[in-house]
Amino acid sequence: MLIQRILCPIDFSEFSTRAYRHALSLAEHYKAKLVALHVVELWKYPYADYAAAAGGDYDNLRRLLRGGGKEHLQEFVRQHVHKKISPELAICEGRAPDSILSFAQRENMDLIVMGTHGRRGFDRLILGSATDRVMREASCPVLAVSHPPHDAVAAGEKGTYVHYLNRVLLCTDFSENAGQALDYAISVTEEYDAELTLIHVVEEKLSRAKKQEALATVTERLEKLIPAEKRKAVNTKMLACVGKPYQQIVEYSKKAQIDLVAMGARGSGALDRAIFGSTTYRVIQLGPCPVLAVHV
Repeated sequence: MLIQRILCPIDFSEFSTRAYRHALSLAEHYKAKLVALHVVELWKYPYADYAAAAGGDYDNLRRLLRGGGKEHLQEFVRQHVHKKISPELAICEGRAPDSILSFAQRENMDLIVMGTHGRRGFDRLILGSATDRVMREASCPVLAVSHPPHDAVAAGEKGTYVHYLNRVLLCTDFSENAGQALDYAISVTEEYDAELTLIHVVEEKLSRAKKQEALATVTERLEKLIPAEKRKAVNTKMLACVGKPYQQIVEYSKKAQIDLVAMGARGSGALDRAIFGSTTYRVIQLGPCPVLAVHV
């Protein structure tokens, strides 16, 4: 996984602060360029249309809002100074998901690091309208940071962060998306000399005999996913279980103190959105660590 350009959208919430710190640590580790992006969403200022209709200076209002956003972003970066990383600052105007997606594609970003909100209804709506769409449609992997991992990011020398990854979990349904996520998971595991666990959850209710047979078959399929040339180089474990996918993934992540969960993110169709929301979304919200969503 080549990471040379990292994009971190900033909305000045505590969640984007967590994401920004994580992005700094990744940029330091990979020696990558970091871009801090703030989107000025004019649609949040409905009075602007009335001001324009009444003869007000709408263009001047836009300039003021962009200028204020730029100053706020500059102050945000000053408050989180990093002596090894000097981020590039970018201001866009529009709706956040559209602006983030178009900027990432136009600037050939290798990774987007985004903060996600909590579990309350309003926060869920925020995730669904921004992070959810970016994760499903981005042209590059998206790292969703909801809860800070227990020890993956630690303060190093003053003005630096040290990034650790000891345990990576790859969730697979054996689809093309999951295969792409596996490639990234293997790369990250090698980069950090970590341990990689592959998990597949069987959802059907099975008798004891059929359950054992199904789990044995799944374990065999999991083992075949690791390329032959990687089997000795990468420390891997296989885990097959029965139940609701997100529950099993979250429970195991907590128990095994997983530092990063990698999953395949699906597209923008109604079925894909429902599948994404029922598993990946819940792992992001309920899990103990960041989730890397990879879209084919």
